[in-house]
Amino acid sequence: MRERIVLALVLTGLFACAIGCKKQVNHAEFISAINKSFEGRHECVWPEPIKLPVEADPSTDNRIRVFEALTDAGLFLHVPEEKKRVGSKPVNTYNLSDKGHSSWIPEANKPGYGNFCFGHFNATAVEKATPNDSANPTQYTVNYRYEVLGIPEWVRKPESMRAFPKFAADTSIQSATATVSKGTNGGWVVDSPNSPQ
Repeated sequence: MRERIVLALVLTGLFACAIGCKKQVNHAEFISAINKSFEGRHECVWPEPIKLPVEADPSTDNRIRVFEALTDAGLFLHVPEEKKRVGSKPVNTYNLSDKGHSSWIPEANKPGYGNFCFGHFNATAVEKATPNDSANPTQYTVNYRYEVLGIPEWVRKPESMRAFPKFAADTSIQSATATVSKGTNGGWVVDSPNSPQ
C-alpha cells in the first residue's frame, strides 16, 4: 500500500513537472548576444559628423547652446576673431581646443568632419524574455536593462546636461528591447536591437 502511494506521488510529480516545467533559457546568453551587438557603438554628440570650424549666428542659430556647452566643457574654443560679420550678421566661430582634439573622432572619408563620441553600451540584466513562438522557442523578444559605461566628466557638467538632454539618460540605467534568435552555431544573435540611442 505504501509503495503505491509513493509511486502515485512520484508519477504525479513527474506529470506536474512535464506540464509546468519548461526549459529555462540562460539569460546570460541573451545579455552576451546583446552586448556583442553593441560592439563598436558609442554615444555621440551629433547623429552625423559635423565640419569644423563651425560658425553660428548667436541670435538665430539653435546650435549656439550646444556649442557654448562644449566651449564651457573645454572641448571647443572661440576662434580669435570671436565675432565677425558675414554679410550683416554677427557670428561666433568655434573650433577644437587642445582638450577637444583628444576627444574628437574624425570622420575617415570626410576631412574636417568628426564628432565627440564616448562610452559604450552595456546590457546588465534581462527583465523579460518571451518566445515569439512557444512551440518553437528559437526567437525571443527580450526586454533588458542597459547602461552607458565610460562617460567622461564633461558630459556630467550641468551645462552639458541642459544642452544635451539625452546625456542625462546616459548616466542612469535604462530599458530597451531586442529580438534575439538562435544562431546557426547554437548561440544567440540579435536580429533587431531597438537602438538605445
